[in-house]
Amino acid sequence: MTSAHPNDAQIRALYAQFLDGWNRRSGAAVAAGFADDGDIVGFDGSHHRGRLSIAADLRQVFGSHPTPTYVGVVRSVRPMAPGVAVLLAHAGMIPANGNDFDPDLHTVHTLVAVEEGGRWRISLLQATPAAWHQHPEAREALTRELRGLLAPQ
Repeated sequence: MTSAHPNDAQIRALYAQFLDGWNRRSGAAVAAGFADDGDIVGFDGSHHRGRLSIAADLRQVFGSHPTPTYVGVVRSVRPMAPGVAVLLAHAGMIPANGNDFDPDLHTVHTLVAVEEGGRWRISLLQATPAAWHQHPEAREALTRELRGLLAPQ
């Protein structure tokens, strides 16, 4: 088993910042956590390169149609090399004007974080559809887990 990253909390906070910016539908807030030359590869395969481009492109996306809300669960944060870490998360999306997850929109988020001048930044965030065609029970389990996160505590 790979050990947890010593800056686990900071890297998890980067992911939370990404989700918060997305859910507020703010291109600037999403882009704020990225490195200047960071990349984001969306669920649909769209690719945005560079913090300024990410902000501008997502501003257009958010302005042109209602985007679903993300709810994510971090599965691991682990070191890759000095100053580099990878975070893996599962996320679900609640369609705009909806109140439940659409399992067809479940995703695996891979976030590569790099340390720049003592501060962690997102170098790459990739969203991969989590269809689990051969394992529908895994998709159902994730849906239940995500619903549990929304339940009153």
